[in-house]
Amino acid sequence: MAPKPSRKADGKNSAHAAHKEKRRFILLRGVEAYRRWRNDRKQNPFSWLETSHNRLIYLGMGFLFLYGGVALKALFATILTPMAPLPNQVGAIIPDIPHPDPKALAGSGFVLPNIQRATITDRNGQPLALSLPVVQVYANPMEIIEPEDVAKQLHSILPNLNIPETIRRLKQKKQFVYLARNIAPVDELAINNLGIPGIYFENGEQRHYPLGTLAAQILGAVDIDNHGIAGVEKYFNQRLLSDRTPLRLSLDARVQAAMRDELNEAKTRFRAIGASAILMDVHTGEIIAMISLPDYDANDFAHASDDARFNRAVTGMYEPGSTFKLQTAAMALQLGVAHPWDQFSTIPIKVGRFKISDLKTDHFAPWLALPSVMAFSSNPASAHIALDVGREHQHDWLKNMGFLDRVPVELPEAGRPIVPSLKNWGETTVMTVGFGHGVAESPLAIVRGTATTGNGGYLVTPTLLAREHLNDDVVMAEEEKGPHLISTHNADLLRRILRLVVTKGIGKKAESPGYLVGGKTGTAEKIGAHGGYLKHVNITAFTGMFPMNAPRYALYVMLDAPQGTAETHGWTTAGWIAAPTFSKIVTRVAPMLGLFPAPPEKAQQLDDQLALALTPPVPPGVRRPLGPGNDPGAAAVNRLAAKHTPHHAH
Repeated sequence: MAPKPSRKADGKNSAHAAHKEKRRFILLRGVEAYRRWRNDRKQNPFSWLETSHNRLIYLGMGFLFLYGGVALKALFATILTPMAPLPNQVGAIIPDIPHPDPKALAGSGFVLPNIQRATITDRNGQPLALSLPVVQVYANPMEIIEPEDVAKQLHSILPNLNIPETIRRLKQKKQFVYLARNIAPVDELAINNLGIPGIYFENGEQRHYPLGTLAAQILGAVDIDNHGIAGVEKYFNQRLLSDRTPLRLSLDARVQAAMRDELNEAKTRFRAIGASAILMDVHTGEIIAMISLPDYDANDFAHASDDARFNRAVTGMYEPGSTFKLQTAAMALQLGVAHPWDQFSTIPIKVGRFKISDLKTDHFAPWLALPSVMAFSSNPASAHIALDVGREHQHDWLKNMGFLDRVPVELPEAGRPIVPSLKNWGETTVMTVGFGHGVAESPLAIVRGTATTGNGGYLVTPTLLAREHLNDDVVMAEEEKGPHLISTHNADLLRRILRLVVTKGIGKKAESPGYLVGGKTGTAEKIGAHGGYLKHVNITAFTGMFPMNAPRYALYVMLDAPQGTAETHGWTTAGWIAAPTFSKIVTRVAPMLGLFPAPPEKAQQLDDQLALALTPPVPPGVRRPLGPGNDPGAAAVNRLAAKHTPHHAH
């Protein structure tokens, strides 16, 4: 009996048969598909090419759409709306971009990277002093192999390099020696390309004054280590090193340049040995311009002469001459000692071998009212007014007005006046000081005193720092003003007197049509190097303000030892030399300051409002005005004459 097949074997055989059948089925379908394809090809041999072509078109359109999207995205990302790079993406390779200082004016507020000393600008943002990046070359002599060869290579790039001195430094037993300072970036690159071991570079800065001579004595200078040694650079040294915000001065570079030009022309024409001019805002004390001639290029401070460095505006002390008569009149009016209608003797005063008199060409009446004393500038009459005021009151007045001390201003060079001590302030000193002799003051002190009569009687503090003005009309709070030393009434009266000096007095050549200037001449004999007065060698000055109907600026002009010309008929007095220079300056700079001349009709109307008689009538009710028969100073004059003491009289 045959054995029965197992279930396992039956299952295996049936699975195998099924797989075989499946393969046969697939093969038959493939053969059938091939036959249909072959028949189709025979009937339409190019159909397959059309299919491939269509597929390629669809594929190309897909890629075109894809790349179009990428291009559009790139357009937005790079041109239309680019995104700023993140700090961590560029911080390591790109230095900080300079940003303008919001407090500075346009064009002046950029702070250069790696620069420590702040820029100095004028009131309009014009840079007056700035630091530029430079490079210092130093070496480590311990790393130098051939000093002679290194010195020659460096000299090929830096022609001014001293070869023997460089070799000496490179042979020193040190690890640090300077070889050259303040070299240009192109020279740094050339030296670096030499590839000399032991040669290194150090970043530094060099002070530069882009306007050269302009305001040179005011700006001063810095030393090789970038520390201020003169002028504003010294006074504000810590501020300039600690705060990189530009330091804005009150100076106006345009006005400074124009005034320097006019003053230099006068100095040359009259062959003066020096000159000075100051323009100051009578309300704020801001110094708009300050000139001292001769001057120098601020970039070459080290080679400037002592005379050029000397700031005549604040360091120079000169006898003020008749410009000081303004103070004599002011204190007499303020103290109630004198009035406009009071008269004073012009008769020469003899004290021993000295005589106080006027010029021989002056033909005054024996007695002059106060306005005439100022208009014609009589020395004996001014001496009488001073005697009426008295020693104590005169000294106190000058002290309160700041004439006995250094004028407070942001310049280390500001000097102290030369004045007698109180114990030597006798009656002869009272008289000579009354007409501007016997004391020596700086031009800045004189213009400060002048400004007091133009701002309502307030003593301003001169400053070289710009104040913030909200508008063109300067309105200062009461607490910002200085001490009120002259009443408003007397200040207005003094303004009218100063205008009278120009319209009817010896200051006619100071007139600037339409600007209603007013002021006072001042001529003083110059004191020689060994003491004593130099005959026919004068300090000529004019101090004044404009416009006198509403004073805005005080101006002082001085020429040191000018020489007469045919135009001045040989005279070297202030009326012939300083006054016309004053006029030219006002005419030129006033429009720069926003002031324009009044039309003739308007100017005449304003002048009529300022008019004052040379000899004002005595008001009703005044019993005994000063004058002939009532001269308090006469007794002192007689007493001094009797003593025959020439001491102090000039």
